[in-house]
This record gives sequence, C-alpha cells and structure tokens, in this order.
Amino acid sequence: MATLELSADNFQQAINDNANLIIDFWAPWCAPCRGFAPTFEAASEKRSDIVFAKVNTEEQQEIAAAFNIRSIPTLMMFRDQIIIYSEAGALPAAAFEQLIEQAMALDMDTVRAEIAGQQATG
Repeated sequence: MATLELSADNFQQAINDNANLIIDFWAPWCAPCRGFAPTFEAASEKRSDIVFAKVNTEEQQEIAAAFNIRSIPTLMMFRDQIIIYSEAGALPAAAFEQLIEQAMALDMDTVRAEIAGQQATG
C-alpha cells in the first residue's frame, strides 16, 4: 500500500476514517528520517490492515506544532482515533515490526476504560 501524504486538508479525515493509522513526522533535511523511510515503506507494503502516512514537518508546521513535535523522525500511532504511541527516533525494521504487532494486539476496550478512569480521577 502506498504511503499517504498528510496535510492540513486531509489530516483529520485520515484519523477519522482509519481505525489503524501510523504517522511518520519527518523532514527532507533529516538524515535519520531519510534512513528510516525505507523501513516505513516496507512495513506499509506488508500491512494492508494499517494506513501508513507521512507528515513533512517543514511543509505542515501547524500539524507538527499541534502535536508538539520537537524531534524527528517521530512516530505516532492511532487506533480508533486514540493516540496509543508517540515517540521520537528511527527504529530498526525488527523493532518497528514488533511495535506494530504490540499496537495491533492492544484491547481497545481496555484502553478506552483506562482513559475514562484517568479522566474521572484527573
């Protein structure tokens, strides 16, 4: 599956329309970003159950600011419109695959219950 390029025009729709979304925040001048790109692309080819997307932080500064992106690359994973992972740094292919497996194994009902509990006490 091709990687989706996100902009202010399609960002919220991508989150709303896809149960499983992984976003790579990157910039063309960032060497670790360029190094991670083939790993990200290869994973997107293997996993048709997940939408893989990229945000060019140079072109989409408002999105990067809204999500407090301070270092790139930053990976962010959404399941059912909930951020379940957000971390800066490029990952080796095996670690990225393991992260995807763990994210897909999450019980989202449990995640929603934990969020509700935190909001009730917070």
